Amino acid sequence: MSLVWLDHVNIRTANLEKMTQFYVDVLGMEIGARPSFPFNGCWLYCGDRAAVHLVEASSTPAGIEPRIEHFAFRAQHMPTFLGTLQTHGIPYRMATVPNLELEQVHILDLDGNHIEVTFDTRNTGS
Repeated sequence: MSLVWLDHVNIRTANLEKMTQFYVDVLGMEIGARPSFPFNGCWLYCGDRAAVHLVEASSTPAGIEPRIEHFAFRAQHMPTFLGTLQTHGIPYRMATVPNLELEQVHILDLDGNHIEVTFDTRNTGS
């Protein structure tokens, strides 16, 4: 067996509506098809893949020391993304990956989950 790709991230949240809007407005994901599970949730798509599964929880899960520190997306057009963050008042931190031509933008979603968005600076418009 060999792994092919990371299929999705599943996030439990007590703020389903606001979290859904964050992933749509800030990250540009699209709401898509979701099986009719017996619990509320939303699947958010990156292209044709459901990359983020939000599941409604009755209260915000404790996150004192999360086991997953962050999840990451590869993206294009960094200036546009930074403009979107500024428009929505989302604080961010930049980092350069040593020895690679990659720039990372680090943000937190509304529940405090750490998201890394990585841009290849060799591409025009990064």
